Amino acid sequence: MPKQKQLKLGAIIHGVGGNVSGWRHPDAITDASVNFGFYKQQAQKAESGKFDLVFIADGLYITEKSIPHFLNRFEPITILSALGAVTSNIGLVGTLSTSYSEPFTVSRQFASIDLISDGRAGWNIVTSPLEGSAKNYSKDQHPSHPERYRIADEYLQVARGLWDSWEDDAFTRDKESGVFFDPSKLHTLNHKGEFFSVQGPLNIARSKQGQPVIFQAGASEDGRAFAAKVADAIFAGHETLEEAQAYYKDIKSRAAAYGRSPDEVVILPGISPIIGRTEEEAERKYQEVASLVTIDKALDFLGRFFEHFDFSQFPLDEPFPDLGDIGSNSFRSGTDKIKQNAKEKNQTLRQVALSVATPRSEFTGTPEHVADRIQIWFEEGGADGFIIAAAIPKGLDDFVDLVVPILQERGIYRTEYEADTLRGNLGLPIPVNRYTKVEANS
Repeated sequence: MPKQKQLKLGAIIHGVGGNVSGWRHPDAITDASVNFGFYKQQAQKAESGKFDLVFIADGLYITEKSIPHFLNRFEPITILSALGAVTSNIGLVGTLSTSYSEPFTVSRQFASIDLISDGRAGWNIVTSPLEGSAKNYSKDQHPSHPERYRIADEYLQVARGLWDSWEDDAFTRDKESGVFFDPSKLHTLNHKGEFFSVQGPLNIARSKQGQPVIFQAGASEDGRAFAAKVADAIFAGHETLEEAQAYYKDIKSRAAAYGRSPDEVVILPGISPIIGRTEEEAERKYQEVASLVTIDKALDFLGRFFEHFDFSQFPLDEPFPDLGDIGSNSFRSGTDKIKQNAKEKNQTLRQVALSVATPRSEFTGTPEHVADRIQIWFEEGGADGFIIAAAIPKGLDDFVDLVVPILQERGIYRTEYEADTLRGNLGLPIPVNRYTKVEANS
């Protein structure tokens, strides 16, 4: 009998949370976004639930209207390095922009986390949606949406080339002979492309998982094409199972068209479950958080997706305004969806702002209900797993304590880690060093 496919789970550690007013919740730790003890507790809790990974998101531009977590938070590389020392099995994934960094430096950083953690590093490649990011990096303007993805494509080619600088058995470290490494196993990249010129080699070896796992969150046309071409795992966001199934089918077919095995592209929608021992308790928990969000804060939250557009200039209870191309060079797929929903549902500005700032997930209810919905999405072609975002301060604890045991009892989720690397637990192959591969084939 073939082994039953197993659900994959990750947890986003999001400080005081993605809710614009969540920090005001009675159970919230108000400095959670810069509190190492909080991050350590969350990572270790996720690891106790046998999660595949923890994920640290990031951004490069804020205004006074940004949500509290964005205003004051850890930089991913730094916090992941620290978490690597206090965890043993769970993957460590962080966001880093290809539009505002250098491939050599970033390749070193993720390779270092990979060795610190003994093969548990992952990189979520983003192209930076906010135009204001350019102002923080001495740039005159933000690259266009298509150009950002061309940059990212070449950037990853460089990084993967640098990660193969040393073959796996290059460092002999023979004290008797005095030979520290085999020069024939060291390779210089000498990349010259449209955007980057990088000689190499990289001054750090590969880990036992070969290379860090590549994550992406492509939702626009450019993003989907890029994700299907290069990503090992893909973060997604969908409101319904039907949307998730369509995205899942599209990405898997695109991956196959690139000559890739669809099974080696792991699709992970993000969900924000709110769990109560009864339906009434879950609803009460949702209302506690939603009631903290004023309409002014909701408008600010909505505005970020449209380049921090000021929505307060429009009447709240009239139809959602026609924004033209505003937002098309930032969160393109997200802003297109917001505008489409507003038009189809004939929503007012107030309704749009509150629905975006306080979304009501179908993953709200009893532990059994949440487990049911997860199993349905998983078994009916909507997901290979999920990224769990805590919608309330103790949300991750509730999920691990109440939902994970049900998933384990149903046989669709591990009770112990299968491997000691992120690739191994995600069921992804170790990439063979390109130079070793050439030698083996010659």
